[in-house]
Amino acid sequence: MDGQKERGGAGRREAREADRTSDLIFGRNAVLEAIKSGAAIDKIYVAPGDGKGSIGKIIALAREKGLPVKDVSAQKLDAMTGHQSHQGVAATMAAARYCEMEDIYRRAEEAGEPLFVVLADEIEDPHNLGALIRTAECSGAHGVIIPKRRSAGLSPTVFKTSAGAASHLPVVRVSNLIAAMEELKEKGVWLYCADMDGESWCQTDYSGGVGLVVGSEGNGVGRLIREKCDFIISLPMRGEITSLNASVAGGILMYEIARQRLGLRAK
Repeated sequence: MDGQKERGGAGRREAREADRTSDLIFGRNAVLEAIKSGAAIDKIYVAPGDGKGSIGKIIALAREKGLPVKDVSAQKLDAMTGHQSHQGVAATMAAARYCEMEDIYRRAEEAGEPLFVVLADEIEDPHNLGALIRTAECSGAHGVIIPKRRSAGLSPTVFKTSAGAASHLPVVRVSNLIAAMEELKEKGVWLYCADMDGESWCQTDYSGGVGLVVGSEGNGVGRLIREKCDFIISLPMRGEITSLNASVAGGILMYEIARQRLGLRAK
């Protein structure tokens, strides 16, 4: 919903930095063995180097398994690990396992309901993502889809903020959000983008399969993502502040979708 910019960027950065140090493993052997074992890794951080030897093996194996790898400075790794011997690599562990698109489809099929999916476009604040997952689970969504890059993952902070909802609701991490949107369209899902200058949120028909796209805290929904959507929906801004954070805007819209699905009508 945040087509307008939110303030508080420094606070979000601090939250993300604190989040990265939670459940951190570091050192070449430790990270390599964690990847080999299929551990639930959220992201891998690598300091600049020649990319050969065990570091090269870590990068290659991570990419083979679809794990995000981020280049960071040695100073950043020092700060993350408390200046312990990290050997140029560290990884954060996910607090819950990621699911597949089929898990979302199966959940809807078992419930006998048309698909209801929330797509989070580059939401980097772990508290916002956790709150979004929590509301998605409570409102009857069948799953949440997030991109692998430029997004918070299933970190301990996200898991805690979701109040454990990430254990019950499938969360799928995809390399290409647009490709996931195309796949949903093939399943009969209509895509609704929460952004500025759209149709009224409470006068929109959400019957059938629904994919609700919620944008990042700072830049809103990306242009290409927005163009792939079938509808743009907006919330009225009647005060001096002209934006809501992603989890609040998403929550309002999710419960309007839930209200319509339950057959309720506003008086």
